[in-house]
Amino acid sequence: MALVRFRHPGPSLDAFRDVSDLQGDMNRLFDSFFGRPNEVAGGERERVWAPAVDMYEMEDEVVVVVDLPGLNQKDIHLSISGDMLTIRGERPWNPLAEERGYQRGERWFGQFQRMLPLPMPVHSDQVKAAYREGVLTVTLPKTEAVKPKEIKIESQ
Repeated sequence: MALVRFRHPGPSLDAFRDVSDLQGDMNRLFDSFFGRPNEVAGGERERVWAPAVDMYEMEDEVVVVVDLPGLNQKDIHLSISGDMLTIRGERPWNPLAEERGYQRGERWFGQFQRMLPLPMPVHSDQVKAAYREGVLTVTLPKTEAVKPKEIKIESQ
């Protein structure tokens, strides 16, 4: 008797896992190309943590929402350079974890960095960021040149 994994007939959530695996593979490819180590002692692969990000466009702004549970506001750093938004930080390892006799460890710890290309020019001097209940929300106002404008048609 073979054990068969149940699959729902609708869209697969494995697609998200596949994209995450592809991102990890690409990160390792670039790390090896630029000479950055991707292995830790004992030949194990280093675990890379990349928080989940949503980016959406409103009429006057671009909004970026990042899941960062367990971080303090002081551990999160934002910067904009050209058309690139960089979010970086670190979730520190809890040294008490080793004393507690863990049976399972799935939470990610360590440094992370997300570099997100912005879909349009924004006013970098007017960016606002708020962090509440583990969620970072970054609001980036669009420049006037890219905001939609309604043109009134005159009758003759």
